[in-house]
Amino acid sequence: MTFATWNLLFTGMISSILLLNVVQWIIYRERIYGLYTLYMLAWLVYFGLRVDEINAYVPGSVLYFVRAVAPMLAYLIYFDFADALIQLQARLPVLFRLFRLARLVIILYAILIGVLCFGLDTWYAAAYDTAHTSMRLLIVVLATFGIVQIRGLRGVVPRYVSTGSGLLLIGGIIAMVLTMTGLPADTPLLFLQAPLTYMEFGILAELLCFTLVLGYRQRRGAIRSAIVEQRIAREHEYLQRKRVEAELVTEKLQQQMATVQMMALQAQLNPHFLFNSLNSLSSLIADEPAKAERFVDEMSSVYRYLLRTNDIELTTLQTELTFVDSYYHLLKTRYGSGIDLIRDIDASLLAYRLPPLTLHLLLENAIKHNIVSADQPLIIRLSTTPDGWLTISNTLQRKPANRVSSTQKGLLNILNKYQLLGQRTPRVEETNNTFVVSLPLLPPTPGQ
Repeated sequence: MTFATWNLLFTGMISSILLLNVVQWIIYRERIYGLYTLYMLAWLVYFGLRVDEINAYVPGSVLYFVRAVAPMLAYLIYFDFADALIQLQARLPVLFRLFRLARLVIILYAILIGVLCFGLDTWYAAAYDTAHTSMRLLIVVLATFGIVQIRGLRGVVPRYVSTGSGLLLIGGIIAMVLTMTGLPADTPLLFLQAPLTYMEFGILAELLCFTLVLGYRQRRGAIRSAIVEQRIAREHEYLQRKRVEAELVTEKLQQQMATVQMMALQAQLNPHFLFNSLNSLSSLIADEPAKAERFVDEMSSVYRYLLRTNDIELTTLQTELTFVDSYYHLLKTRYGSGIDLIRDIDASLLAYRLPPLTLHLLLENAIKHNIVSADQPLIIRLSTTPDGWLTISNTLQRKPANRVSSTQKGLLNILNKYQLLGQRTPRVEETNNTFVVSLPLLPPTPGQ
């Protein structure tokens, strides 16, 4: 196999690695893949112009310029590639500064070669060879020092980079020595007679190491990303669990608070009812002892219901109306024809629910703030609407303002109950002749 055939095979292998790297560059969008692509392109240009078949069509000045400058361009890219891969500026600041100095020297060297190849009418072969050899020796010294420094770093990436760079250095030194001394003519393989073959071996080995280290770096990054994602997912799950626990605790506290507030509101009724009932009883004892005895029986029945409702939030309309019948009997005993209760209740709504003792509060309010007498009877009407509202209305015949001052404590009690239960707000309306309170009835519990 001749060198031309080997060189074609070599460029084909480099091109394959190049295409693979371009795909990775497109996928990952990382600068390091772009530098690696430019590094391989520099070597492809260099070795592509070193084939005799191509040399015949390229001016000699161009060939000499590419021969001297193309490898230096590859080294310039290598400096940035190594820094991006290993973070030389942070881990090896001395080597990083040497690379920056070498970059300046290479630029001056490229300018000098450009002047020798294109800027002068006379070809100075000795000056070209001296500059070319001196620059190669300088690169060898710098590469040796850099490989030793990188090798001293811990980790897989520095080890692969130093190994690949070392193989390229060995191949380059062999090629440089053979260029000066030559090989015996009886070398068994023809392509091994070309000094550039050994440099190409070094480049292939280096690119193989670089490709492996980029793959390792990408896998390590993927593993780190997966670990970070798992950690974030666990933290999110933990926070979500804590949030749910906090919501449950908050909901429990709110329920407990609502229960306490409801019990407090209901407790307000007991002394209020007892006070009014005892006042009525004291009047009956003196005037009508027989009615007073029955009044005591009815009052005890009513009071038992009042005590029983301290532990419940809702009761049925049927139960509440039964209580109202007993309570109305007490009122009727006291006021006689001065009070009248009219009921117009849809039987289909008797299983619907409302806060207990709500009707008791409204009846008490009506008596407290209005004149109740035989000459001016207080008419109270209980009725329901088709859309599930209970209406309590009474004739408006207010007592003089100096006798009764309204605190609206009873209405506020009812409104607070509905608010704590999270239900619709009751409606309060007042006209010239009527005071109306409308209460939303809650649907019955399942099974009723």
